[in-house]
Amino acid sequence: MSSAPTRTVSDQPVSRLLSELPTTEQQRPRAVALSVMIPVYNERHLVAASVGRVLALKSERISRLEVIVVDDRSKDGSWEILERVAAGDARVKLIRHERNMGKGAALRTALEQATGDVCIVHDADMEYNPADIPAILEPFIEEGADAVFGSRYISAQYRRALMFRHTLINRFITALTNWVTDLDLTDVETCYKAINTRLLKSLPLRSNDFRFEIEITLKLAKRRARIFEVPIRYLPRSYEEGKKIRAKDGILALRAMVHYSLIDDLYREDGVGSEMVRNLQNARRFNQWLGATLRPFLGARVLELNAGAGSLTSQFIPRDLYVAAETNPTQRDYLGGYSLGKPYLRVMDVDAAREADFAPLAGAFDTVVLVGALERAEDPVSLLRNAALALPPGGRMVLHTAQGPGLRGSIDAALGYKRRFTREELSALLEQAGLEAESVFDFNRIAAPGWWLNSRVFKQQAYTPLQLKLLEVGMPLIRKIDRHLPWWGLNLIAIATKR
Repeated sequence: MSSAPTRTVSDQPVSRLLSELPTTEQQRPRAVALSVMIPVYNERHLVAASVGRVLALKSERISRLEVIVVDDRSKDGSWEILERVAAGDARVKLIRHERNMGKGAALRTALEQATGDVCIVHDADMEYNPADIPAILEPFIEEGADAVFGSRYISAQYRRALMFRHTLINRFITALTNWVTDLDLTDVETCYKAINTRLLKSLPLRSNDFRFEIEITLKLAKRRARIFEVPIRYLPRSYEEGKKIRAKDGILALRAMVHYSLIDDLYREDGVGSEMVRNLQNARRFNQWLGATLRPFLGARVLELNAGAGSLTSQFIPRDLYVAAETNPTQRDYLGGYSLGKPYLRVMDVDAAREADFAPLAGAFDTVVLVGALERAEDPVSLLRNAALALPPGGRMVLHTAQGPGLRGSIDAALGYKRRFTREELSALLEQAGLEAESVFDFNRIAAPGWWLNSRVFKQQAYTPLQLKLLEVGMPLIRKIDRHLPWWGLNLIAIATKR
């Protein structure tokens, strides 16, 4: 099998495309709409002042401010005070739980009401100063951050001396978190966590209590979020003054660390099984295997359709020109931030099912990569023809799709797969679309028996997180033995050239 497109692309459409496509830096807004989420439980002496300091925020970095306060069934009169605060300012959304559920549960409730570009957590106890929030927003605007943590331990002009034992425990938990995630955070238990709202809403948040801090950090790390830290001020209060976190919360944090490091629960369920596919897109070793298989067939100017969160993009760059196309806005946000500092990488909203999307891309690429789309297409031939518009004659399409009509079952239905292909059917589709198959070969044989059992026998809607984890752990061995297994692969890979 050859490993380079048979014909090069002229510079004219490439130059035109580069000049017409704005860079991520040019597209980035200079201010963000901010949602401040405030969980409250028994803070009658502080809550009015704490919320008032947030409402007093003035910054050119904040285009719109909303404050979402969730009273977690306070018993000390906090609710009545909050009602008076909310009545005096339309920016305040006030919600009350029917029973006490914990900080994590209150934040889930607040998130449902959030409409800003960025959400930040603010406690009602006056330990944190909202005047630090504009600085926390800077990395979103300047660096394409997905999340920014306010750190009480980063060097600043001055720093309050904190409680030693409390700090020691915090640093121990932070160090363990860093070991698990391979991040280098300084303050994992900080309250001030600001996160892109679309990203935050796509995460399944399970913790009702202070374990939220560990859960959100591990899930952001597994989603490959770009996390920044900014120094903040901190005015700690004593336990006598009402500090709520206790030693047992440290034990719960360790338990949460073990749980969320083992279970890849990274996407909210959407009723069509997409969370399974997206969890698999975040399986590092599996994607390295797929990337290594496809990489030899790529040229210098690549259009990747259905790019997701860039699990393949990151393996295929740099190139003379690389366009990552994605219709999902959350994934496109991530790709946009990832493209900062990479002038050869552009991000576009391109749907392979829409012919009009390819008008500005005509003939600009020597390679089109199409992974995980053909099996969902209403009209596979039209999809292939549209994608081929981006290629000149002799340009190459690198295609990954579902194989084996006999494997089709409940998981396929949940994922929106409309069909599975045989080699002959796929070759015929390529021919109808004006493409000539150079090579069609099996991929991922190891997963085919499990797919058949789950989908045809047990009628499940998805692989379990444990099954996906075992697949990831066993990947070094799987890569060595997969091509020797005596049955068809779960997928087909096709390499085709445009006639």
